[in-house]
Amino acid sequence: MFKPFSREPVPRPGMQLGSYPERRVPESNWLERSVAQLAGIIAARSGSHKRRMRRFARRVNKAGNDLTALSERELKVHISDVRQRLHRDGLIDKHTVDAFALVREVSGRVLGKRHYDVQVMGGWAMVQGALAEMETGEGKTLTATLPACTAALAGIPVHVVTVNDYLVSRDAANMKPVYDYLDLKVGTIVEGMEEDKRRAAYAADITYCTNKQLAFDYLRDRIILRKAPGRLTLQMEQLYQDKARLDQLLMRGLCFVIVDEADSALIDEAGTPLIISGQGNTSDELSGAYIQAMELAEHLEENRDFVIHRRERLIQLTPQGKERLEDLARQLRGQWTLRTRREELATQALAALHLFRRDREYLVRDNSVQIIDDFTGRIMADRKWERGLHQMIEVKEGCEVSSPNEALARITYQRFFKRYLHLAGMTGTASEAAGELSAVYGLKVIRIPPRVRSRLSANPDRIYATAEAKWNAVVERVHELKEQGRPVLVGSRSVDDSEHVSEQLNAADLPHLVLNARQDRGEAFLVECAGQAGCITVATNMAGRGTDIPLGEGVAETGGLHVIAVERNEARRIDRQLFGRSARQGAPGSYESILSLEDEIIARFFPNYLRALVVVGARGAKPLSRWRIRLLIALCQSRSERAARVQRRELERMDEQLGRMLAFTGQPE
Repeated sequence: MFKPFSREPVPRPGMQLGSYPERRVPESNWLERSVAQLAGIIAARSGSHKRRMRRFARRVNKAGNDLTALSERELKVHISDVRQRLHRDGLIDKHTVDAFALVREVSGRVLGKRHYDVQVMGGWAMVQGALAEMETGEGKTLTATLPACTAALAGIPVHVVTVNDYLVSRDAANMKPVYDYLDLKVGTIVEGMEEDKRRAAYAADITYCTNKQLAFDYLRDRIILRKAPGRLTLQMEQLYQDKARLDQLLMRGLCFVIVDEADSALIDEAGTPLIISGQGNTSDELSGAYIQAMELAEHLEENRDFVIHRRERLIQLTPQGKERLEDLARQLRGQWTLRTRREELATQALAALHLFRRDREYLVRDNSVQIIDDFTGRIMADRKWERGLHQMIEVKEGCEVSSPNEALARITYQRFFKRYLHLAGMTGTASEAAGELSAVYGLKVIRIPPRVRSRLSANPDRIYATAEAKWNAVVERVHELKEQGRPVLVGSRSVDDSEHVSEQLNAADLPHLVLNARQDRGEAFLVECAGQAGCITVATNMAGRGTDIPLGEGVAETGGLHVIAVERNEARRIDRQLFGRSARQGAPGSYESILSLEDEIIARFFPNYLRALVVVGARGAKPLSRWRIRLLIALCQSRSERAARVQRRELERMDEQLGRMLAFTGQPE
């Protein structure tokens, strides 16, 4: 059970001694992971926690009945009493009940929103160190205040992690009146903040941030604490040094974290390591090598000199291609005389040419290449691809070649989040990943029953042989829904597709709004307008997780918001997030998918020998039956999800191996 912290938390079992609190995580073998994976799947499906959750909610209700009659002054005295008991005894069950009842009473008074029983259950799951799966629209932002305030009242630093800066600012601002009433300070971390402001935000009782900002700030602290000295040594530095290392730290350790949209942070984004880099030097020779590599790559022919493995997004030189590359580079000097380096440069150049596409994987803005996050649809302005790939793409797009970065520290989300002393989360879509969440993070998924029955209806999916036929069907469907006075959200996977839909709608004289990585200003305004009668919004995954689209007057009577997916994502969970923008909190709504056989996920993952089952129907000779469409989509997404799981596991193995090597040299990361 969690024990209270002061500003200087005391060491306890599982805590890394020295700099600041974090958990030591032993490596697990394949048997332990398999058992944990099976246990996670069983826990997510068993519903064994329902009785305990309901009993806890009844106790909170009973404790809350005594608070409604208290005056403001009496409630303040009660807050002080709960705080003292939590500091003294920690998060024991009795005090947690009282804290939840208190937070609910305060929320009702200052926000006019009292937590429903299902939200109390979700908060209970997170205090237990589990992941609460709550339906989209069930009010997870308000739910998070229950465990966050309870831990903060006990003196434990709390981090609330969400998926983007917009939600960081929105959620912290919306919940601030509750924290202020409880005399808890709240801070926010967003991109571009200065170090002093970051340090002040982490010094708050509750800090809202994104997973990326949090992990990078942790790495910055690890660089400062490179040799992990003892706390006494660090405190002694403060006596005789102007800039002691303790004063330079941004965070107060990894104590208590609540991860909103947890499957996004812990699963979807866990396939890429986080690397802090210093600016390297770009010599004329190195810049010239990137340009030469692109020129040579243009002379190599697919299927003769190289093979593209599109499913794995890899390029492999053939023996003939290696010989041809050697012949082409015979007149060049320097790096080109080394076979391994020569082939690496050529492979990266071929990847830049054939695997990375403008307005899908990246944007060109202000003469620089900026990466687009595939899962959120947002720009990652401070990120670069490694091993020269970023510079190759800059050459391809005619941008100024930037300096390659030199890695200073790295970590994966898998290793980072396991270091928290208390890890919890919430999301609307975790069941599909319950086994992996349990095996990797030790997080059990607890299903929280919905407050009201969902009124979301699914229209039959449609699939066409060509992309052109699909776009025509999308425009026709949007026009039909607009005539009915219903708002429409058209969800696409890429900037390129969203702008193509926009062009098609403009040609059909259908006014609309666009939200993507290129047109991301006024996001709050666009979201507010998207639920108005007859409004058409085209958006990438930016309008997915955490976005609450309020319905305008009279919209519910017409059927609510209708969501059209013009391409399926590589994970079913992400599709469910998009569809979950509709029919929130008991309102009506509907969704459908309009697809084509030329869509990327189908082209990459659908077996060629099964294509004959659907191609005849897609060409219009006869309509595709529902089971054929379901089979097609299920096969593609299951193969895609499996490939992503393998990639994440391989990354985790490499990270563990690197950790052992760095531990041997005395370096923590």
